[in-house]
Amino acid sequence: MCRNITELRGLEPPATSEEVEAAARQYVRKVSGIARTTEANAEAFETAVAQVTAATAALLATLPPRRQPPKTVPPLRRPEVRARIAARAR
Repeated sequence: MCRNITELRGLEPPATSEEVEAAARQYVRKVSGIARTTEANAEAFETAVAQVTAATAALLATLPPRRQPPKTVPPLRRPEVRARIAARAR
């Protein structure tokens, strides 16, 4: 599990809804300790992801522009991560 939550403020182009949801999912996994959902916890987990996604999107929309971009590239903008996601989808 990742130790750091991805920074999304100040990206160019701005963070996509996919990136916001991925960061929310990463946060909920970390806080809940759930790496893979089961039938018993899937609904609560997905509800939490949706709520954190909405809160994150609202936060990013209301913050002033950032003076400097984040120090790291978000995972969904890295070619090796996109390739891994595509391979899993097959």
